[in-house]
Amino acid sequence: MRKDEKLGPTTEPQPWGLLSCIDLYECAPNTIRSADKIRQFVAELCDLIQMRRFGETQVVNFGEEERVAGYSMTQLIETSLISAHFANASNATYLDVFSCKLYEPEVVADFAKKFFGAKRVHLHVVRRD
Repeated sequence: MRKDEKLGPTTEPQPWGLLSCIDLYECAPNTIRSADKIRQFVAELCDLIQMRRFGETQVVNFGEEERVAGYSMTQLIETSLISAHFANASNATYLDVFSCKLYEPEVVADFAKKFFGAKRVHLHVVRRD
């Protein structure tokens, strides 16, 4: 999906689901290294895009190799899953949002960029038909 395309009524059938892969670079180190901030992000994101959380947000800090060490997060949502990995060495965040309920990927990317204080963002959207 191109950045200028919008979801909504079209002649194409609606996709089964939508996957947004959002890479955030040069994030605020204190934010991506805080389990509480990551949980706050998930709650606010789910409210923003009207996704109902199922169960608690899982946030685990691990990684023996310095290049990949950091928190990983998963949150089941009624319509699928939100997950992310936060890489300490590069201050990067790799966020995936998959849902069979449609949402605006640009809204998610903009919110995540602001929340994590990222200087750059790359958004890739996949329609699951």
